[in-house]
Amino acid sequence: MSFVLMLLMLLLGVASFGQAKKIVTGRINDSSGQSLPGATVSEQGGNKSTLSDAEGKFAIETETGKVLEISFVGFVTQQVTVDANTAEITVNLKEDAMMLKDVEVVAVGYGTQKRSDLTGAVSSVSAKDLNKGNLTSTELVLQGKVAGLTLVRGTGDPSSGASLRLRGGTSLSASNNPLIVVDGIPGVDMNTVQPSDIKSIDVLKDASATAIYGSRGANGVIIITTKGNTKGLTVNYSGLTGVGFAQNHVDLLSGDQWRGYVRDNNLQDAVDYGANTNWQKELEQTAFSHNHTLSLNSGKELSGVRASINYFDNEGIIKTTGMERLAGNLSMYQYALEKRFRFDVGIFANVDKWHPLDYRIFERAFNLNPTIPVYDQNGNFTQVGGTLNENPVEIMTNRIADNERHRLLGYFKTEIQIIDGLKAVGNFSLEHNAMKGSTYKPSYAMMEGMTENGYAQKIYGDYTNSQMETYFTYNKTFDKHSIGAVAGYSFLENVYEGFGAQRSGFGTDLFTYNNLGAGQDYRLGDVYSYKGKSRLVSFYGRLNYSFDDKYFVTGTLRRDGSSRFGANHKWGTFPSASVAWKLSSESFMTGVKDVVSSLKLRVGYGVTGNQDGIGEYKSLSILGVGSDSYYDPATQSWSLAYSPVQNPNPDLKWESTAQTNIGIDFTLFDRVTGSIDYYNKQTKDLLYTYEVPQPPFLVGTMLANVGEISNKGIEVSLNANIIKGDDFTWDASVVFAKNKQKIEKLSNDLYRTDAIPSGSLHGLSGFSNQYSQIIAEGYPVGTFWGPTTSGLDENGAFIIPTDENGDVIKGDLGSAQPDFTLGATMNFTYKKWDLGISGYGMFGQKVLNATGMMINDPNRLPSYNVPDAFLSSGITSPPTYSSYWVQDGSFFRLQNMTLGYTMNLKQSKIRLYLMGENLAVLTGYQGTDPEVDNTGLSAPGIDRYNNYPRPTTVSFGLNITLND
Repeated sequence: MSFVLMLLMLLLGVASFGQAKKIVTGRINDSSGQSLPGATVSEQGGNKSTLSDAEGKFAIETETGKVLEISFVGFVTQQVTVDANTAEITVNLKEDAMMLKDVEVVAVGYGTQKRSDLTGAVSSVSAKDLNKGNLTSTELVLQGKVAGLTLVRGTGDPSSGASLRLRGGTSLSASNNPLIVVDGIPGVDMNTVQPSDIKSIDVLKDASATAIYGSRGANGVIIITTKGNTKGLTVNYSGLTGVGFAQNHVDLLSGDQWRGYVRDNNLQDAVDYGANTNWQKELEQTAFSHNHTLSLNSGKELSGVRASINYFDNEGIIKTTGMERLAGNLSMYQYALEKRFRFDVGIFANVDKWHPLDYRIFERAFNLNPTIPVYDQNGNFTQVGGTLNENPVEIMTNRIADNERHRLLGYFKTEIQIIDGLKAVGNFSLEHNAMKGSTYKPSYAMMEGMTENGYAQKIYGDYTNSQMETYFTYNKTFDKHSIGAVAGYSFLENVYEGFGAQRSGFGTDLFTYNNLGAGQDYRLGDVYSYKGKSRLVSFYGRLNYSFDDKYFVTGTLRRDGSSRFGANHKWGTFPSASVAWKLSSESFMTGVKDVVSSLKLRVGYGVTGNQDGIGEYKSLSILGVGSDSYYDPATQSWSLAYSPVQNPNPDLKWESTAQTNIGIDFTLFDRVTGSIDYYNKQTKDLLYTYEVPQPPFLVGTMLANVGEISNKGIEVSLNANIIKGDDFTWDASVVFAKNKQKIEKLSNDLYRTDAIPSGSLHGLSGFSNQYSQIIAEGYPVGTFWGPTTSGLDENGAFIIPTDENGDVIKGDLGSAQPDFTLGATMNFTYKKWDLGISGYGMFGQKVLNATGMMINDPNRLPSYNVPDAFLSSGITSPPTYSSYWVQDGSFFRLQNMTLGYTMNLKQSKIRLYLMGENLAVLTGYQGTDPEVDNTGLSAPGIDRYNNYPRPTTVSFGLNITLND
């Protein structure tokens, strides 16, 4: 028996010798190479474990042959077998998209919440999912990414931005853009932040989510969180170099086609100037662009700093245009007193320089006879007589226009942990934006220069937002109960001012716009200035409660006092409430867990406001300089007369939007996540300027709260991990939204108006004082109103219906607003290769092809040019506004395609990629581009010589990331 015992002990000793103990060290990163502090490293089946430190590093005592499991919430667990050679390992964990969605932290205004705890409608987009490329305006990172958020950029001009609409427009006079919040600072210009500095964007859609912003939240809220506070040392360089060109043009007659038409029709009075000029292409160039970003992040347990600098230059595909930007960002944090105090300070700054374009060149490019050469025999610009027949290349060249914009945002934030769960926050910020413009048209320039003997102009404007916000947050969990609360105070002061001056009659062109005093012609209105100030004081609170991680309730209340409001309505109250039920946590869902991994129902209601349409001093009586002058016998001189220019309105107040939202969030088969929302927005007290009688009013118009407008719709967001292999993955996402808008009311007993004409056609030849649209009860904004033509008669004239009195019968021709919008993205990876494809579309909207209406005119030949298709169109009548030119503007644009290759080295990562932008557009629209600006009241959805081509760009990019 003793022999057997000794033998067993010997065998155990040999086994122990084979499994020698050793220390394994390493570092844990995410898939992008960023360190993961707090990741768990444990022996499989054992009781040994440790956590990675602030830099993602760890050390664990183990034995050869053991299996280490590395795990972190939201990531796929990985296993590493320890062998004799294992001493130091680096593990890059892969994100589990389905798990991350549930634990993802979402910014909700003055705080954050886990996505699984949300009761409101909130969409989130991480940095890796934002649009990339030659983006000259920051808001374009969201195009096609958020259901219900419509971004329209009606031109390819690199200096232009895009309009944003979230769940439809809610105002006739005020801004319809969402409120932008950057790192907790509301009301910021989105272009203050560069795309490369964005960590994530959260879009608050319904009133239950946005009511915390009170009188500023009616159009939704976009919360931008910038990069920073990452542990470890990281240096990153991103570079992108591209070339852009125009694909689409109006297909006009060439010089040879024009000559053939003249010859075939025996036009004796036609003048052939001998050239074969494509005037559209004479305005264009191949546009080179490059974008470089260098960033550094150094984060430790108690302090950290992040800095970035960006330089961007895009030439623009129309000569003399383009934009250049230099931007920088610096942020720091510091903990003190055992991490009970935290201080953050940051600054964003950028400078834009661009050359604004005289858009009249496009109309001239369509007008000019294609046989006219750009230059005459002496090398001067060719000029021929005729209305609207100036040489567009000369207009573009003989003009100096330089614009510059400066943006600055600085903030200081402190957090104090008073007791466990209770925190006090103070946030102080200053935003300053300034723009200056300089223009000179020399005495030899055809447009204004010759007639004015030189014309110079200088303009300057700036605004400053100073904000202070202090609030308390409290979070506590006990048993199955969880409580979160926010209570705070906010103070905002906005000051804006500016001036402008112009002068003509210069004896020399040498000074350009730098010496306005050299101009000898003085006119009333050559100099002007302005200044205004407003203040907003707010008190707000929010309470969150959840029970058993199944039932969630949120209540919000904000009280705003604004200097913009009338004397009788200085304060406004904005409440909201929402509930959510996580059905997937109920026992009756256990049987379907394999199919429905998670399911949550949300219901919310709230009221928000919009004070942007009021402006400063609109509720007061104001005097202004009149057009008449009077003789003052005391001074024996003529003086300008002052008279009332605005009636007082003490009842002026904010526009208010009440919104109901019902939504569900779900996960299917652990592969598909999504949400479906239905909303009903009812906006009342719309601001509009109404005509009023004189007397009793001193001025014939008044801004008043009268109208009502509704927006109802549905939104669908889907994300799918279609294939999740070790070497190959395929992810896809789709966002869909449908919105229906209707003006419910425009008049009351005191302020009345019939249908309001809009969509002005002023300036188009033969269309003076004509309009293409109406604003009327029962219709959406942007409704085209006119005759419905049944085509051409036997003589080639448009058949326009008339009544028994001979008056043209007009009706609804459709709306400039889309019936629904769509965005789609697919991402593939195969080992070290990645491929991304994205696109977006708008469907059902109408576009007035005013450009086509004007150039398809039989009276243009032979003096002007016409499209090729006109020769076979059969049209014999002059331009006539009708349904013929109100065309379907539906389109789907292949927005971006990117192919990349990534090399992961020991402490660095290099990615090379090829990118194509605006590669194709699927549409039946007959103009050059169906994506036409559909915002505002003056000309929504009207394609009117706004033909700056949207470039197709091919770029090569390089990303380098270095980790310590």
